[in-house]
This record gives sequence, C-alpha cells and structure tokens, in this order.
Amino acid sequence: MIKNLNKKLTFIDLFAGCGGLSLGLEQAGFYPLYVNELNSDALETYLINRDQEYPHLREKYHSKDIKEVILKKDYFDSLLNDLQVDFKRDFRENSVDLITGGPPCQGYSALGIRRSYSVDKKQLPSNHLYQDMAYFISQIQPKIFLFENVRGLLNAKWTKDGMKGEIFKDVFKTFDSLSNYTVKFKLVKANDYGVPQNRPRVLIIGIRNDFNFNSMSALDALEGGLLPEPTNDYPDIEDLLSDLVDDNFEYGGESLSYRKDPLNRLQESYRTNIHSGVLMKKGDELTEMKYSRHSDKVVEKFSHMIKNQGKIPEHLKTKKFAQRVLPKKWGDNGPKITVTSLPDDFVHYSQARSLTVREWARLQTFPDWYKFAGKRTTGGIRRAGNPRESNFEREVPRYTQIGNAVPVKLASEIGKHFRKLLQN
Repeated sequence: MIKNLNKKLTFIDLFAGCGGLSLGLEQAGFYPLYVNELNSDALETYLINRDQEYPHLREKYHSKDIKEVILKKDYFDSLLNDLQVDFKRDFRENSVDLITGGPPCQGYSALGIRRSYSVDKKQLPSNHLYQDMAYFISQIQPKIFLFENVRGLLNAKWTKDGMKGEIFKDVFKTFDSLSNYTVKFKLVKANDYGVPQNRPRVLIIGIRNDFNFNSMSALDALEGGLLPEPTNDYPDIEDLLSDLVDDNFEYGGESLSYRKDPLNRLQESYRTNIHSGVLMKKGDELTEMKYSRHSDKVVEKFSHMIKNQGKIPEHLKTKKFAQRVLPKKWGDNGPKITVTSLPDDFVHYSQARSLTVREWARLQTFPDWYKFAGKRTTGGIRRAGNPRESNFEREVPRYTQIGNAVPVKLASEIGKHFRKLLQN
C-alpha cells in the first residue's frame, strides 16, 4: 500500500462495473482510492485486475450497496480518517481529486425500457441512484465529479404520461444544486475520442468553484472547457481484431494462444501487459477466445451475410432483430455501432460467428491482459430481472459487464484532460 498520496491524483469510482472507467483514469495517471459496485461478479472483475497494484481496494476500500453506505452513521468521517492514516494525506484539507459514477441505466436505455415490464421509472430503485451519488459527492467534496449515463436519459420520462426529458432535468438539477460547484453537461460520442463505436453517452461534470476554473458561461461541457477536444482517432475493425483471427477455430471450441504476432502498433498496445511490460507474441497464452456453438442454419446465415454486404436470405430470416456484420473498414461515416450486453448483435467481419469475449472487450478498448470474472453469458430473467414482481436481481455475465462498461479509451482521454485542469 502506498503510504503517501499527497502528490498523487486520486479518485473514487461509484457503480464501477467491471472497471472500464477506472482503467482509463488509471492510464491517465489517477490513483483509485475506493470502489463501489453492487454486483459480485463485476466487482470481482474490478478487483482481480487491481490486486497486484492496488491491493488496498480488496483489503479495505470497497463497498457494494451504496444505500448501506450513505445511511450508515459516521461512515464518511470514518472513511476520511482511515484514508488519512493509510495514505498520509488529509483528504479534508487536500480533498479527493475526482469522484466518478455511472449508476445503472436499465430504466433509461431503449433496451432497458423493453425489459421494464411497463413499470413506471419512478418505481425502479436503480433510477434514483444519482441522488445517492450526489450525496456521496457532498460528503467527500472532490475537486471534480463526473456522472455518466446513456443517451436515453435525455428524453426519458418518469411516467407514461410524463414530459420527455423530465428525468434528465431532475438529475441535472440534483447535481447543479450541490453547493460550491460549476456544473455542465454534454452528449458525447465515443468515436470522437478514439473508440471504435458510436456509443453516445451523457456526461455531467462539476468542478469546485474554489478551484478558480475560468469557465465560459455555456452549459455545454466541451465549450465550457471541462472536456477535451475530440481526437477522432478510432481504428478500423480489421486493424483492431485481425491478430486474434484463428483460421482453424472450431464452433464451441477455444483458442488458447495467439495464432499470429501483432500486425500493427495498436495490436501491440493491446498485447502488452501493463504489470510486466511484456509484449505477447505468437504462441503466448490468450484468454477469453471461446467460440459460440452456432447451429448449421446460423452458420449458413452468417456466411451469406459476410459474402453479401450483411443481407440475410429470406428463408433464414427470423423474428429476432437482425444481426449486423462488422465491416473491415468503417468508411467515411465512421463507426455506427454500440456494443451492448448481447454477443450475437454482430457477426465477425471474416468468420461466420459472433464475437468472443476478448474481441468484445477490444471493441470497448480493454487490453488483452484484463481478466473477467463470472459466467460467459446468460439470458432471460436472469439477466433482466422482473421489476413488476419486485425482482431487481440481475446476473451480470462477462459479455454484459463489458457491454455496460465505459470504453477505456474514452475514460483515458477525459482523465488526461481532468489531469491538466487539476495540475494547472
């Protein structure tokens, strides 16, 4: 455990999921002090990837149910005292630099709405977690905070007869009401910041007023200087995934080692272990490359789609939404996809199959050394729960953990900008 964090940028991640946002911030130079995540598998994914470098997270500084945290008497005093003892920094005088959080979004996203069983959003407990995040911020008083959620939040209604956008209005008002903060928001697209996806996300950012930040009056977080200028350096799918192609793969089988050396610098970066600095070469161990066991009809459909610009033959069409073939090159319009929790949304650009967990992770810009805990996939009621019957329990398998994550590259670009704001 590092004993002095006075010169380190520090952050707390609430509703952290499997750790995409945290990993990007770590790459940008931030030190994770504390993590909160309700789901056991997602939390385990978060922790196993940080046991070596940040062992304090598992040993002491993690929580699951944020409701228990905010209702516990003297919790925040105790937390700040413990942090001061363990890290030789008075976090009341020199506060935590950043608090981030992306409360679960099932009730705001289009997919979540289809799974909400017609329950009004006011009845879904997960739709009020932003209030708990705001309370946490009020107790810790970080220099900056970042709230992240899906685009659907901008138009979501509390009830069927409500007004479009009323939920976002309430969310923004809650954060804007925090004393001593200048608060702005922005709808960003992940591909603007180097992620091979469209993936629009709503960001609400607050910076403490005593930080003497010279901001424009605009509510737009980019115009107001709280977000970096877009990089637009997203890779093509072939450049991202081609080194993972196993020409001899078998349906239901698994590739246990790299079949190729990295073919470009981007692939080298994904294959370099952050802990050892070792670049994984042909023949070295490769994880999460288990292939789905597709039926003959599905293989026939996927093969036809690859050869015919994604078109599905009439005799193989189903009521299920149509999958899309990932293009080798994005073309002039750039990425139009958003990775979700469903691995069969997309077909591999050159092989008649859905993507593996590792390929799914690369689309979210996770490096290959990153491990995932829990089941590979699941479905139905186990993944969605049933709010109508007050069943809010959800399994969060590996594909879903990845699909729910903030893309690492997006988080890294935002983190580098926050670092400049804080250091200036």
